Amino acid sequence: MLENLSTKVGVLSDTHLSRIDATFAENVNRAFSDCDAVIHAGDLTSRAILEIFGDRAVYAVHGNMCGYETRSALPEELEFTIEGYRFGLYHGDGIGYDRETELISRFGEVDCIIFGHTHRPLVQKFGSVLLVNPGTFRSTGRYGGSGTYAVMTLDATGLSAAIHTLPPE
Repeated sequence: MLENLSTKVGVLSDTHLSRIDATFAENVNRAFSDCDAVIHAGDLTSRAILEIFGDRAVYAVHGNMCGYETRSALPEELEFTIEGYRFGLYHGDGIGYDRETELISRFGEVDCIIFGHTHRPLVQKFGSVLLVNPGTFRSTGRYGGSGTYAVMTLDATGLSAAIHTLPPE
């Protein structure tokens, strides 16, 4: 685990883009410019949008809205470690009403589970596991709400996450 340093990790989901556009590029720069790594919880639509994150570490899964090429290139779920913290990543489609239990049973011993699909941001502790849903990065909600994302901080005191809102498109 980290001793005196902190690592910032940007988290987004449900971008629903087939290509990088100017608004997306501006929002990515605004949201993740100081992040060391980026996690995308699915429904990228096209994996080409991951190129915008450059040489940062990127962890991504496909979602239910992704086409064949993206589904073939990205896993449905992923387990990985950043700075000693263990993560589970899954888009979240196909999960029933007991979302917390289903997510925790999907992954083994992890510190954090990140998921998307619902377009509803969430940061919640469930037992010892931090659950994070960044919401939808673009204002694609039914009622035209602004896009949201999460920034996680990993340091010696633990793992935390905060939801942030993008300016309206």
